[in-house]
Amino acid sequence: MAAGNHAQQRVVDLPAVPSLAGLYARQVPAALTGAVGAVLPRRSRPADGLPGIAYRATGIRPDPARLTAFAHLVRAPGSDDLPPGYVHALVFPVATALLARDDVPLPLAGLVHLQNAWHQRRPLTLASVLSVTTRVERLRAHRSGTLVDVVSEIADEADGGVAPPVAVDRSTYLARGLRLPAADGTQETTSSPRAPFEPPVPTGQWRLGADTGRRFAAVSGDWNPIHVSGPTARLLGMKGAIAHGMFTASRGLATVRLPAAFHWDVAFAAPVRLPATVAVRVDGVPADPDGARFTGWNPRSGALHLTSTVTAA
Repeated sequence: MAAGNHAQQRVVDLPAVPSLAGLYARQVPAALTGAVGAVLPRRSRPADGLPGIAYRATGIRPDPARLTAFAHLVRAPGSDDLPPGYVHALVFPVATALLARDDVPLPLAGLVHLQNAWHQRRPLTLASVLSVTTRVERLRAHRSGTLVDVVSEIADEADGGVAPPVAVDRSTYLARGLRLPAADGTQETTSSPRAPFEPPVPTGQWRLGADTGRRFAAVSGDWNPIHVSGPTARLLGMKGAIAHGMFTASRGLATVRLPAAFHWDVAFAAPVRLPATVAVRVDGVPADPDGARFTGWNPRSGALHLTSTVTAA
């Protein structure tokens, strides 16, 4: 059910980084109509395949003002080095444009970010000019719907196109309630229930206002309505507006002093419904055998929100 070998995929060069606002303007109204009518035309039953196409964008230049605003919001230290969450935001419109294609059988609006794996071999800086090649792969069943991976290979154009990517970003998204039928007509399940979570002793606490989603959208460009509006989030299957996964992950990452080369793995559990209080615990450093570990949870219910690990490469 995964796409074919990505080395055989056709690469489509985009003239510019797409507009997220335009993509959401085209996708969200149709998704809301489907939600109200309990019908999702065209995408209600995912197919067994994904398009054999990758999107590429070049000449992506970091913006100093936007980088500063991003760092302030997630409490990252001031530096010319680009935080991974900021780079993710720079290339996210390319991934969104690919997910919005008609031959990707999942609805863009309402996709939930479940996991992220980031591998970086050296710092990217304000002086970097980035290019990104993005593909979708591994369409598969989940106990709550259907998963897909979005893989972005991020290069620095100063390397002349001969070096391997500086960073590889693999994001896993869930389309809730959309079932992937197995070949024999039964429901295939590729994920197992999570182990019970026992909250540890916290080392800190966050208080996130109702406007957290809108504030992160302003610095990331991701105005997905599940993050910025309670009413539309509820129409798209949420219980209310939820914090961006990359906001909580990036704020957790800001507690770690990053080495030059590292692996950053994040698993999102229960969404952070805004406004919220999040209990957090930070352990270790990237050079430790188990890396630096960050955990965030609901201090009232004990429900896990996210875990994050950074290990030196």
